[in-house]
Amino acid sequence: MKWRKSSFSTDSEGNCLEVATQGDVILLRESDEPEHIIRTTRPKLRAFLQGVRNGEFDDLA
Repeated sequence: MKWRKSSFSTDSEGNCLEVATQGDVILLRESDEPEHIIRTTRPKLRAFLQGVRNGEFDDLA
């Protein structure tokens, strides 16, 4: 399995959000806590990303 991170993740300590696929499942983890993995589906991730694009979570950043 290959974990990927955003090219915008430039934290010198390597703390970033990473994603990978395992069959039809999308996996998410923080690089500094790789043992904690969130599993989701493509439709759920797609809906979340659309919310991000629409600015629905801008108050959290």
